[in-house]
Amino acid sequence: MRGVIMQAPGEVRVADGAADAPMGRIAVPGSADSPVPGDRLPLAALLVMALMGFILIATETMPAGLLPQIAAGLSTSEGTAGQLVSAYALGTVIATMPAVALTRGMRRKPVFIVGALGFLVANIITAFSGEIALSLASRFLAGAFSGLIWGMLAGYARRITAPKYAGRALAIASIGTPIGLAVGTPLGSWLGTTFDWRWSFGTLAVLTLITALLAAALVPDAPGQAVASRVPLVRILHIPGVAVILAVIVTWMLAHNIVYTYISAYLRSGNLRLSVDVALVTFGVAALIGIGITGAVIDRALRPLVLGSITLFIAAGVVFIIGHESIVAVLVAIVLWGLAFGGAAAQLQTAISMASGENADVANSMLGVAFNVAIFAAGVIGAVVIGNFDGIALPVVMSGLALTALTVAFVGRRTAFPTKP
Repeated sequence: MRGVIMQAPGEVRVADGAADAPMGRIAVPGSADSPVPGDRLPLAALLVMALMGFILIATETMPAGLLPQIAAGLSTSEGTAGQLVSAYALGTVIATMPAVALTRGMRRKPVFIVGALGFLVANIITAFSGEIALSLASRFLAGAFSGLIWGMLAGYARRITAPKYAGRALAIASIGTPIGLAVGTPLGSWLGTTFDWRWSFGTLAVLTLITALLAAALVPDAPGQAVASRVPLVRILHIPGVAVILAVIVTWMLAHNIVYTYISAYLRSGNLRLSVDVALVTFGVAALIGIGITGAVIDRALRPLVLGSITLFIAAGVVFIIGHESIVAVLVAIVLWGLAFGGAAAQLQTAISMASGENADVANSMLGVAFNVAIFAAGVIGAVVIGNFDGIALPVVMSGLALTALTVAFVGRRTAFPTKP
């Protein structure tokens, strides 16, 4: 039977039978043979994706809290050990878009599981490696598989969910990010200092294996992108709204990571008796609340949500500047920061998925690259800032970049962050 299948807002295609109709799309009346997802969120599957996101974030940031232990274990300097973070980011930047483009026509579940297993192998190698060169190679490999998974995650979550819940599904699938930031790095640091740094990566490897098994059991499959709807990588940048969203991602993420990476330097600038661990956990808890708020309203008010989040983010930067010598003021700023940033990943993934339509997987791979470019650049720019100025300069840069992001998002009212979906 031939039926008309909704692909994305404003797009339709004709499918020959149920086998051609992607899950997560609602069939128009008259196409009874087309699969229609239930009227409930596939919560178990989305939580598996969230767990994978947690592992990706925890793996990416883990070395930052264990540099002395890793350097001693690999008989190298802390500076060289710190390149484990850079190697991960480099793997993501270089491999993400080619990997996603190569696999976008394949069925989603096998790609997801293969990506998780590849990530598992990379963490196992890191846990047992005795050579810095091998460790750097394994981190590069982990970054590459991370980019593949991040690139497909948003589109996959939306495809297995009824369109009216698509934004909420993405918010749930993204919840692993703030949890990873709040819990992953401190937990890994505790494991590494209490036992050995290899235990941290070994624990992540075990969690990755569990996630792959849960995905095999609980996550439904979905088809890849149809050949007829594929757009070459370069042309995706020309899809209305995509370039604007990527510009917002780079400026907003750069603003965030400059302070997040060098939060200790900022805290020292005000002589505050506030530990980095407490600051990051406070941020993470607030971020969880932020992603909850995002999940509740994202399907109805994406544009106001994005503009409001960036505005609140700027307010946090201002409080950081004005109250840098007050623990109460700084904690208030951290809470505002977490609330504003918690839902950022879901908001931006939803925006770029809506703008790019059937090319959402490749567009989201560009989103992942933009994130990692911002992380890499934040490390460099932040080092320059604290090397030439006091830590109080960090939220000044944060606020200026966020104001730029707000301006770009406000201007993109037609295609990037439309007034009406």
